[in-house]
Amino acid sequence: MFSNDARRRSSSACYPIMPETLFINCTFLPKAYGNLTHNAYLRVKGDTIAETGDMAGISIPPGASVIDASGKLLMPGLINGHNHCAMTLFRGLADDLDLKTWLHGHIFPAEARHVNPEMVYWCTRLAAAEMILSGTTCVADAYFFSAMSAQALSDCGMRAVIGHGIVDFPAPSVPDPRKNIETVASFIADWKDRDPRITPAVFAHAPYTCSPATLRKAKELADKTDVRFFIHLAEGQQEMEMIIDPQGTSPVRHLASLNLLGENTVCVHSVWLDDHDLDLIEKTATSVVTCPQSNMKLASGIARVEEMRQRKITVGLGTDGCASNNSLDMFKEMDLFAKIQKVRQQDATAMPAQSVLQCATTDNAKLLGLPRLGHLKAGYKADLIVLDLATPRLTPFYNPDLLVYAASGADVHTVMIDGRIIMENRKILSFDLEETLEKITFLAHQVRQAR
Repeated sequence: MFSNDARRRSSSACYPIMPETLFINCTFLPKAYGNLTHNAYLRVKGDTIAETGDMAGISIPPGASVIDASGKLLMPGLINGHNHCAMTLFRGLADDLDLKTWLHGHIFPAEARHVNPEMVYWCTRLAAAEMILSGTTCVADAYFFSAMSAQALSDCGMRAVIGHGIVDFPAPSVPDPRKNIETVASFIADWKDRDPRITPAVFAHAPYTCSPATLRKAKELADKTDVRFFIHLAEGQQEMEMIIDPQGTSPVRHLASLNLLGENTVCVHSVWLDDHDLDLIEKTATSVVTCPQSNMKLASGIARVEEMRQRKITVGLGTDGCASNNSLDMFKEMDLFAKIQKVRQQDATAMPAQSVLQCATTDNAKLLGLPRLGHLKAGYKADLIVLDLATPRLTPFYNPDLLVYAASGADVHTVMIDGRIIMENRKILSFDLEETLEKITFLAHQVRQAR
C-alpha cells in the first residue's frame, strides 16, 4: 500500500513561493510584547519580510499577490519546541498511566512492533496537518527514521529542527545499538544544508536509556557538526534511580559531570531541578523546553519556570508527542502553561500571557538556533499566521493576552511558511490531507489487530 512512487506522488502538490505577497487591512502584532496596530500591512518578498507599516503609507507593487486581511490578526507563526511527530499513531493508545508504565509497558512495545519508515513518514504528515491547522509553522521533532520525518515535513512545507533518536538498546531505525552514533551522523550529513527549512540535530533520548559513554559520543557529534543536542531530562521524580551509571547526584549534575551542558544543549522537561541544578543550567547557557500538558497528564510535575526565567535561562514551550498530551495545538499549550505556573507560584501575576507567547515564538527560535524567526519585521523569515477575529471567543479583542487565554488553533485562517501560503481559509494547500488520513486509518487498523 505504501510504495515510494505513491509517496512521491503525494508530495507533488504545488504551493509556489510568490515574488511578492502583500497582506493588507490587518490587525498586526509583530512579536510578544509588541505594539498591537490596526489598519496595517505587511509585505513579503520571496521568503523574507520586506516591510510593515500603516495602510496610509502603502504602495502596492505591480504583480504582487494581495491578501485582504480585514477583520483578521497577523502574528508570528508559533514554534513547537518539542514533539515526537510520528507518535500520532499512538494517540489514545495508553492513557491515565504514570510515566514509567506508559513508556515501558505500552509505548516502547508499540514502537518495536509498528515503527518503520513508512509509518514515520505518514504519521509525521498527520502531525504536520494538525500543527499547520493550529498555527504552528516550525517544530523541533525527535524520533527514529528521522530522514523520513525530514522528508515528510519538507513535503508538507513546514520548517523543522529534527533530532534523530539515540538509545542503548535495539531501536526501530537502529537495530544494532553499537551503530547509534554512526546512524545519526549519517542523517546529519545527508540533511545538513539539503533543505533550508530542515535542520538536523542529535536527540539522546534520556540518561536512563543512554550510557555515559553514549551520551559523550552524542554530544561530541553535535559539537563537531554544529547542531543542537536534545535530551529528555529530569522529567520524573524518580529519574535518578533509573540513570545508567550515575556520575552526579541529580540528572543535571550527571550531565554536568559528563560535560554535556552548554549553549547547544536543550534539556526537555526539566521538571525536577533544585537550585544547584538551576545554577548549572544558567552558568552553562543551557536551554530548557517545558511541556506542561504532557507533564500534567503523566503527573510528572510542574517545571520551575519562574525561577528559570529569573536566572535568564532561555525557556521554550513544546507539546511533547500527542501520545502523552494528547494535542499538538500550541494555543491550548500556551493557555495551560500560563495557568499552571500561576497555580504553582500561588501568584496570579506569574508567567504573564506575553511571556508565554514569547516562549512559543522568539525564545523557541533562539534555543533552536533560528534567530530570524518569531518576530515579524524586515529581514526576518516570512513565517506567519492569520487569525480570524470574527469569532465569539475573540470578540471583543482588547489586547493580545486573549491569544493565550482564549484563542484556539481553530481560529487560524491562513498560514505562510518561508514565503509560501501553506494553508488558506483553513484548507491545507501543500499536501493532500485526505490521502494522509487514509494511510493513517490503514496503519491504525494494524495497531488494533496487534493488541
